[in-house]
Amino acid sequence: MSSLSSVVQGLDGITSRLADLADNPDIPYERLVISLSAVTTIWELYVSSRQMKCYSIPLPPPELQHHLKKETYDKAQAYGKDKLTFNVRQTMFNFVLGVVVIKTRLLPHAWDWTASFMDLVGLDQSRVITHSLLWITATSLVSVIPNLFWTYHFTFVIEEKHGFNKTTKKLWITDQIKTFAIAIVLGLPFLAGFLKVIEMAGKNFVPWLMLFMISVQLILQIIYPIFIQPLFNKLTPLPEGDVRQRVEKLANKLQFPLKHLYVIDGSKRSSHSNAYFYGLPWSKQIVLYDTLLDQNTPPEVEAVLAHELGHWKFWHPARLLLIAQSNLLWTLGLFAVFIHNKSLFASFGFDPRLAVGSPVGGPQPILIGFTLYQLLFEPLDTFVKFFINSKTRKYEYQADQFAMGLGHAKDLGAALIKLHIENLSSPHSDKLFSKYHHSHPTLPERLRAMNEYKGGDWLSKNQSSKVEEIKAKEKKEL
Repeated sequence: MSSLSSVVQGLDGITSRLADLADNPDIPYERLVISLSAVTTIWELYVSSRQMKCYSIPLPPPELQHHLKKETYDKAQAYGKDKLTFNVRQTMFNFVLGVVVIKTRLLPHAWDWTASFMDLVGLDQSRVITHSLLWITATSLVSVIPNLFWTYHFTFVIEEKHGFNKTTKKLWITDQIKTFAIAIVLGLPFLAGFLKVIEMAGKNFVPWLMLFMISVQLILQIIYPIFIQPLFNKLTPLPEGDVRQRVEKLANKLQFPLKHLYVIDGSKRSSHSNAYFYGLPWSKQIVLYDTLLDQNTPPEVEAVLAHELGHWKFWHPARLLLIAQSNLLWTLGLFAVFIHNKSLFASFGFDPRLAVGSPVGGPQPILIGFTLYQLLFEPLDTFVKFFINSKTRKYEYQADQFAMGLGHAKDLGAALIKLHIENLSSPHSDKLFSKYHHSHPTLPERLRAMNEYKGGDWLSKNQSSKVEEIKAKEKKEL
């Protein structure tokens, strides 16, 4: 216990010294945030410009030349270009919006406005957590409202143009209302608990807050499939048949703790397809999109599931969870340095007294400090993104090899190509763009890795038969 106490005291001392150094009125925090945001935006635009050139390449890569018809390839290139153009415009808009919010002092003004609202409805301003929840709700509207227009445009213009959108406007509006309601019903109580834990734990809040966050994640694992997912999609048991027999046999073979096997009605919103599993370690559910079942043969669906269960076999979800928790621990630990930073508050137009307590009585409004801290360190997410993507890409290769080791090489390759074609994914990706944005290797990269696995040559063997299949389809269409 004495050694643990010494470690805690040592960490407290380091935190205090760093906090003193960071609380310096000569540090231009506002200008620093805007500058870092500008650098991040320029970086995003740069990697996007590299990817944009890929949409002008006239032919698919060699691995896919025998699998993609010219018409399908051109559609995939056009779809990728439209999506990237949309993302570039949204990135530029968000940067300008962020600068406007900072320069107009919207955040401190919103704190004052919500204080006036509390007076109007007879709430004591010393109820800092209530005040904080009102403040974050009001300031969130600044980004939520424009995001509705962006989401609407993507769904009903871009996805509609390329034949993917199946969502009606009524369903889209209903989804937005449900999402907002969930944010209120679950998000605000979670945030209140987050703030209360810090308030009660004091300067040693980090381990207690980590325990709180992990507990919330476990609770969400339980309630999500029961209460939240049914609000958006209908899950039905997969009917008896070849697919179900194959999946259950595969799960038994791997000792996967399969409790339920569902089909989700993803087609009511989009024609994109997917498959995933979730649940607690001893009780798992597998979910197959109805579009996946429509677009693939039973052996191909089994191969896709063999890949997914490869992630489970190699503990990939648990490893990613550990990485996420480590990143959270680092984030909260660093926040302890800035939690009482008066210079940070003052730089953004807040009363610096708010960094240590409420001037009208009550505890410190921690949420203000945490929001400003996030603005300051958000650019670090760029490096985290690279690191996490490098891990997930490695895991995808491992899961592919796992499925191939079970004898699903040909069907997995065919399924990946079908998914790529049906989703109109561009076969060309700039290396830097892909490493930054893509959690999965590109399809050509995966096909090459699969072809080289144990010296296999399944890809070249199946190219000639694929050519004949494409020619037969083209003759039939003519």
